[in-house]
Amino acid sequence: RQRQITISAGVLGRSLGEVVAEIQTKIDALDLPPGYSTGFAGQAKQMKETTDAFGVAMLLAIIFIYVVLASQFESFIHPITIMVSLPLAIVGAFLGLFITGKALGMASMIGVVLLMGLVTKNAILVVDRANQIREEQGLNAIDALLEAGPTRLRPIVMTSMTIVLGMLPTALSESPGSEFRSPMAIAVIGGVITSTALTLVVVPVVYTFLDRFTDRGRADRRAAAAAAGRAAVAEPAPE
Repeated sequence: RQRQITISAGVLGRSLGEVVAEIQTKIDALDLPPGYSTGFAGQAKQMKETTDAFGVAMLLAIIFIYVVLASQFESFIHPITIMVSLPLAIVGAFLGLFITGKALGMASMIGVVLLMGLVTKNAILVVDRANQIREEQGLNAIDALLEAGPTRLRPIVMTSMTIVLGMLPTALSESPGSEFRSPMAIAVIGGVITSTALTLVVVPVVYTFLDRFTDRGRADRRAAAAAAGRAAVAEPAPE
């Protein structure tokens, strides 16, 4: 039972978050008398609700990814190695938005959530191949990674380029509605590029570090220590 005035407007050529922030700044400068209040409805309200739920969505995505990877690899350690690629992708998404001048809005946040499922495939290819080599050839972690990296480089580049080229028309589009779709595509492209470039460097380093906490890693270290001990015993004493 309150009187109200509804002002409707559409957004063209700019992001919704940028427009809402500018309007809110102008409303705050009005110095409304007591008893007056303002609020956003429509897409602006939906964007605020989406932003509030974004953290929960990210947390659930990470949990589900970890559960699936743990069940597939039958390990609690290797999923952590694979999920190291997630922050690398988020950095690339924000960097892509910054370079192109796009604002972080609802669409770009959806793109970040999409990245959670897209970028892990690079690390999965490397880690899975390294585990196969260790099972088949009995190599240690470093030697297995040195063989798995070059072997999986081609499929990693092919799948990443497929995603980037598939998203490129949406990122460059200037058709009606592109102000919503373009930031999402740019976030995905930036995240995939940085994740692909850094996966072959960061993931092997994390793999070798966390391998010491796995049963196979401890067995390899014990075998290496025993071999070093036998070599020291077999070495003739200096005259």
